[in-house]
Amino acid sequence: MTGTQTAGRRYGGRDAAQRQQERRTRLIQAGLDMFGTVGYASASVKQVCSHAGLTERYFYESFRDREDLLAGVYNELITTIQAETAQAAAAVAPDVDAQLRAGLEVFIRTLADDARMARLVLIEVVGASPRLEVRRREVLHEFAALIAAVVAPPPGPEASSNRLTMTAMSLVGGVNELLVDWTLGHQDATVEELIDLCYTLFIAAYRAISDQP
Repeated sequence: MTGTQTAGRRYGGRDAAQRQQERRTRLIQAGLDMFGTVGYASASVKQVCSHAGLTERYFYESFRDREDLLAGVYNELITTIQAETAQAAAAVAPDVDAQLRAGLEVFIRTLADDARMARLVLIEVVGASPRLEVRRREVLHEFAALIAAVVAPPPGPEASSNRLTMTAMSLVGGVNELLVDWTLGHQDATVEELIDLCYTLFIAAYRAISDQP
């Protein structure tokens, strides 16, 4: 039997591509568990593989190195968070106040309810590598764009658009840093208090933008 035929065999009803995807999923989960608890700097490829119950050979069929796994975990988490946040906001459209509240609640609760996810998304990726710093900045801009789309400013001069963009980025950065502080234990607040505070800031900013000529 040729190597191609062997690679295409089905085991337990799953072909080679499906089995590889299952292994990748296990490594992603192990990466979240390890990077989100002991930290990225302290978790080796060997430890991640051991946690996933896989050999290092299977690690390298899906990821180039430890940084590549961190990027993979981060991107999967961000994709999920963005989708859930956007869905929550869309479900109460077109009420802007309700959209901002719903989006913030899902975003903040998603991170607050899983300490591993909060640590990885908010802390572990920071400064991990130039590549991840670029991606992290992209993510901040993506969330700012989501806010800008919800607010949906009336047509106006470019200056108004720039003001909205800068305001949205300021809000995203502020929420991010507040959650970092909270995750590190520097803020003694309930999740509800975090949501209420961020909502108050967002609404105040929205009102200020809406009042601009």
